[in-house]
Amino acid sequence: MLNIQKYKNKTIIGLYEKVVLQGNGGIKKEILARIDTGATRSSIDVKLAASLKLGPVLKTKIVKSAHGTTLRPIVEGTVEVASKKITSHFTIADRSKMKYRVLIGQDVLKQEEFLIDPLEPKEI
Repeated sequence: MLNIQKYKNKTIIGLYEKVVLQGNGGIKKEILARIDTGATRSSIDVKLAASLKLGPVLKTKIVKSAHGTTLRPIVEGTVEVASKKITSHFTIADRSKMKYRVLIGQDVLKQEEFLIDPLEPKEI
């Protein structure tokens, strides 16, 4: 985000943000992610997770979504949102047909107490 704002010590972000994902071996990738307050857990595309060498799989979880119920592997990853580095668990899913290869959910948003402004960002 180009112009990070603060409100009562909370960082205001938009419905989509440029994030930096950090994988194993120091691999980093900047990508546009969807911010989804309705998602309990963050999710990453299977091919992106492989390119970042994320793993090992910590556990699996049944996830209900608009596309049905699936059993997804869960890995730990580090994401930087609005200059804040957060380590969290990500479900791995085939997001190849979706606009955003990364979805940032409540698990990440609660860690740094982000506020979501649908009018942000002004520029990407």
